[in-house]
Amino acid sequence: MSITQDMTNRTAVITGAGGGLGRAIGERLAASGATIIAMDLPQALTDLPEGWDGVALDLADKAAGDRMRALAAKLGPVSVVVANAGLVPPWRGITDLDAAEWDRVMAVNVWGVAQTLGSFADALAQSGHGSAIVMASINGFKAHPKQVLYTASKHAAIGVMRAAAMDLGSRGVRVNALAPGPIATEALISRIDARHAAGGVPREAALAALASETMLGRLATAQDVANLAHFLASDAAAGLTGHVYPVEAGLA
Repeated sequence: MSITQDMTNRTAVITGAGGGLGRAIGERLAASGATIIAMDLPQALTDLPEGWDGVALDLADKAAGDRMRALAAKLGPVSVVVANAGLVPPWRGITDLDAAEWDRVMAVNVWGVAQTLGSFADALAQSGHGSAIVMASINGFKAHPKQVLYTASKHAAIGVMRAAAMDLGSRGVRVNALAPGPIATEALISRIDARHAAGGVPREAALAALASETMLGRLATAQDVANLAHFLASDAAAGLTGHVYPVEAGLA
């Protein structure tokens, strides 16, 4: 039997698809023929590629689950769900945590992931080849100073993925996670620039320092992440579920 990575006639739902890694994944899947349903905050949906359907949604909204379940019922079979939306809070150490900030980040990064997977579970099963992909992080299996909240949220997202893979495997649905290292997205660059403005090193030096920590001597790219997402979404990865795949150019 021929194994293909063609996504023609398959629907992919991607949260946080308006920019960054979500957009890169959507573009990669679309290039392989998928129909893209892009979910994001309203302001992030203003310049979507032609042919994409935008759905305005805040995963922190208490009605988000109901809205996703209604969308799933409307769409019918869905081949791919990418739970990509997430928040990166300001760096804080364990003695400086903010309760309101904690609640919002956990609502999006953990509850939002679980809600997304649960809401589209039936639609994924109906497709006969459903693949769900959770956006984790290298912070999901290691920690860094002053990243307590983000690290906790990504550890939890990986736990959600593993449990969902067990719950949905009998229905033919695969669930995996991507764990990117530093990627030079607009979000990362803006954080580096903000640190520089507060007395940190310039952007070029900061990016070079990050690249020097990898085996390949470069940062992983959004395209690297998108290519692996495409593979996991396709029939070529039909035997893979319950795993976390680092995309970090070989961090030593």
